[in-house]
Amino acid sequence: MADQPKPISPLKNLLAGGFGGVCLVFVGHPLDTVKVRLQTQPPSLPGQPPMYSGTFDCFRKTLFREIQASSGETKYTGTLDCAKKLYQEFGIRGIYKGTMLTLMRDVPASGMYFMTYEWLKNIFTPEGKRVSELSAPRILVAGGIAGIFNWAVAIPPDVLKSRFQTAPPGKYPNGFRDVLRELIRDEGVTSLYKGFNAVMIRAFPANAACFLGFEVAMKFLNWATPNL
Repeated sequence: MADQPKPISPLKNLLAGGFGGVCLVFVGHPLDTVKVRLQTQPPSLPGQPPMYSGTFDCFRKTLFREIQASSGETKYTGTLDCAKKLYQEFGIRGIYKGTMLTLMRDVPASGMYFMTYEWLKNIFTPEGKRVSELSAPRILVAGGIAGIFNWAVAIPPDVLKSRFQTAPPGKYPNGFRDVLRELIRDEGVTSLYKGFNAVMIRAFPANAACFLGFEVAMKFLNWATPNL
């Protein structure tokens, strides 16, 4: 009699997904910082070089400045301090600034992300094997490629989100439409792909780690708590 598939456990998926997210952030966060710096750098003045000449120049300068800032006064001492000051200054809207742009980025990009991952898992599964038996290298490749497809869709709204969230209050009264209009007018359509190299360098290893972490955690939970 063929093995019956195990019922889906929401709690196991929650725990395994959380661990996958930790893996993604651990691997990809440094380049995410670089991405945001590249996306929010102001346009250079005529005859002047840009603030960052590229991904690696941004990484080097960011690292140097963070080392310098560690010995001086900082605006926020941490995540909670930042949230508290934003709330005190702008109210609840300050904490949720850029929500619509985040949805515009994450809804289509996440759909592409999981669709690509599940499609590749099925392609990579050898004949006669189950998807759950997929090897770690194939999971890494499927997750990494899914990450690339995810960010290929997500970059333009992500650039708009970064610009909008870091802008002074009142600069963009009409939201993302003002950001989009300004970017295209001042820097051209290619400005919507600022940080492309940093994103793509980060996408494969970070998302490969995410899905491998998820699958490993799920297998561990199925072994440790089969009845959960």
